[in-house]
Amino acid sequence: MGQKTNPVGLRLGIIRSWNSKWFAERNFADLLEEDLKIRRYISKRLENAGLAKVEILRAPKKITVDIHSSRPGIVIGRKGAEVDKLREELQLITRKDITLNIIEVKKPELNAKLVADSIARQLEGRVSFRRSMKKAITASMKMGAEGIKITCGGRLGGAEIARSEKYMEGRVPLHTLRADIDYAISTANTTYGTIGVKVWICRGEILDKPGMEDAGESRQPEMDQRRARPSGPRRRKPRPKSRVRKKRPEDEGGRRAEGQQQQRNQGRPEPRASTEAKRTASRPESGDKSEDKKG
Repeated sequence: MGQKTNPVGLRLGIIRSWNSKWFAERNFADLLEEDLKIRRYISKRLENAGLAKVEILRAPKKITVDIHSSRPGIVIGRKGAEVDKLREELQLITRKDITLNIIEVKKPELNAKLVADSIARQLEGRVSFRRSMKKAITASMKMGAEGIKITCGGRLGGAEIARSEKYMEGRVPLHTLRADIDYAISTANTTYGTIGVKVWICRGEILDKPGMEDAGESRQPEMDQRRARPSGPRRRKPRPKSRVRKKRPEDEGGRRAEGQQQQRNQGRPEPRASTEAKRTASRPESGDKSEDKKG
């Protein structure tokens, strides 16, 4: 099922962590809705800032928001004016103290969200979808990606019948959980309709799982125990020799029927012999007759 499910959700708690890091018992739904409002507002406000990811960390009366962007200068603004303005707007929405951290994405060609948004913007600008897809694949492979797969679906090139086309280069092992695969989707609003863009980027394999302290307890000891088991088929435990078999009702019924049949056979008279059998028994043998004549 690795081909069907979301690669990011499949690897949560294994090599990836959650984007929202907090715990709640009673007001979970309210906090989740508040997270959605924050994410929607930031994505709409920073649409042209190369927004890659938004992480939210919560304290009892404080919210820390980490904004990953490929163009941090647009987010910060002159002398931090844009950041201060964004912080005040988010405080009005949540009515809580908010801390903003701007983190630069150094390799945007290896981020699936940024690649998908770039292709979508090119499609809206009437650029050929094949050209934009091949250009993105070439740029990602040059920056060190092990593999990339891009799918575009919709009325490609203004065609009357919608279809989907896929381009792939390198390896993208979706079933390998240790493979660091980034996945994202984007939508291009064209004059002919919407075109969906999906991007998978394989950035190598993660063996030591760095930065997974917050994702839960490590499963490394459990995996080591599994690897230490001897290979080959498992042998079943021998059954105990002294085993008392319980009487089944059907066995008792069968034995009763056999006993009744034997009693009936004992009470019946023996069957009469046939007339031919009686005749053969009464006739003397030929050898006896010859002996009598000689005597």
